[in-house]
Amino acid sequence: MIEAYAFLAMFPLQILAMSVVYPAWFIRYSRRQAASIPNERLAQLYPGVDLDLARERFLTRYRRLNAVIVVTGLLLLGWLFDYLQRPDWDGGRVEILVTSYFLLQAVLPLGLLLWHGVRFNKARHRPLAKGKRTANLQRRGLFDFVSPIVVSVAALGYFLFAAYVIYLQQHPFKGFAGLVSLGAVTLVYALNAFVVYATLYGKKPNPFQTHEGRVHTIGLVVKSSIYSCIACVVFLSLNFTLMLLDLQRWGPFALSVFFVITALLSLMGMIAPRNNERSGAFA
Repeated sequence: MIEAYAFLAMFPLQILAMSVVYPAWFIRYSRRQAASIPNERLAQLYPGVDLDLARERFLTRYRRLNAVIVVTGLLLLGWLFDYLQRPDWDGGRVEILVTSYFLLQAVLPLGLLLWHGVRFNKARHRPLAKGKRTANLQRRGLFDFVSPIVVSVAALGYFLFAAYVIYLQQHPFKGFAGLVSLGAVTLVYALNAFVVYATLYGKKPNPFQTHEGRVHTIGLVVKSSIYSCIACVVFLSLNFTLMLLDLQRWGPFALSVFFVITALLSLMGMIAPRNNERSGAFA
């Protein structure tokens, strides 16, 4: 039963990290970003629009939505506490529920953010003037933001995971996803590689952002993407090892740990930059 109690101790941390700590930091980040732009400039760009009111309405909805998700998580925790008392509880079923709840934690707030952004950026809210834009011609590379050792670890982790999957294909066990898992990891690496490339060499998404703030944001996105790849292969390798050793019931605990780590990596993007790197605005 120790694996059940370990999971029951970790799952509340998943609820806390994703639906309490992360939203609190996001709200602070949004207000800090908004405060970095002079009110006169915003009034010029968005005449007749009360940006403070629009932002506070969104943040209120965002806070309420996460409160509902927390309550849902606590109800799920209560059900899981009862379910895990049964001697025949199924680790796979618990993992499906935990993953579904994590998707709820991640997708619903993001959907609210996108919906609010689409509504706000209707024609009547588009800025009338963007002002003079400047470009910094200094070219940046991947290793300007992350150590070559970390990149090497991420690349080596992928190839070691691929070798591990091929080995397990020769010694399959019940529940082994095989090449499907390798394909999923490949997709994760490809998507993160695209994010890193677009962040390094894409257009500046926020016209209000200073050069220092842009550099700070690039560094956080690049590091988060690469660390996420490493965390992904480590978790899947650990999960396969638990199944190989007939320790599947530790799977829910490992999965919840992975989701907590994912939340902490996401928080990296909202760490307050130094005073001379403050930039951007919430809209």
